[in-house]
Amino acid sequence: MMMFLTKVSLWDVVKKQLRFKVKSYRGTFTSLMVLQIIGLLFSVGGEGGFSGGSDNFSYAMTDYSSNILFALMMMWSFISAIVITTKAYRFDDYTFVANRMSSHIANIFFICLSSIIGGITFLLASQSIKLVSLFIQDSEIILTQPPTILQLTSGTAATIFYLFLFAAIGYLVGTLVQKSRLFVIILPAGFIGLLFLNVFLAGESDVVVDVGQFFGRETSFLLFAVKVLVVSALAFAASLWMSNRMEVRQ
Repeated sequence: MMMFLTKVSLWDVVKKQLRFKVKSYRGTFTSLMVLQIIGLLFSVGGEGGFSGGSDNFSYAMTDYSSNILFALMMMWSFISAIVITTKAYRFDDYTFVANRMSSHIANIFFICLSSIIGGITFLLASQSIKLVSLFIQDSEIILTQPPTILQLTSGTAATIFYLFLFAAIGYLVGTLVQKSRLFVIILPAGFIGLLFLNVFLAGESDVVVDVGQFFGRETSFLLFAVKVLVVSALAFAASLWMSNRMEVRQ
């Protein structure tokens, strides 16, 4: 009698898990479309403006931007990554001959793919705001500056990096919650306490703003990408380290 032993490589398992996740986690992309529609509806109403006039004429100006849509996208990325870490999703990986390393790698690839899809669809949705506003507004003059190819490319890439960063943070938060339910209380309490600390310091040290400026005020796209990738790598590494210390099927 002859016996054959088949050695399954890590990357083969990761590819199978990734294909499974793309097919199974369709709700992630459905929620993405719903949030983009909601963001589009809120954005076409305008985000401010001013008016004025005299005896002979009057005018009103309305500003349009994709800030609301961008905020909803960040929220989608953060929450989607948390959902991936829940038990219901993690137990799906036990249908494969896999370990936690292959599961984490597949999750990171899925998050990367989701971020790319989110960034591209955000570009299309943000441009749709301009088109919709042209049809619904009765305007005599419309001031707009068409973006260049370089601006579209860099803007889309920056959006993808932001989505990936928020997803990495959400993945870490989800892992912490799975590690201990106390983090459901500790994390919000810590964030609220940080906000109160900033108020008491009277703006002397605004940690929340400083963290945002660490990424948002970066003028070099290369340095911005390095910052995002380093912080994201640390978040994923911490998630993997904590999950390895958890009991099997916890």
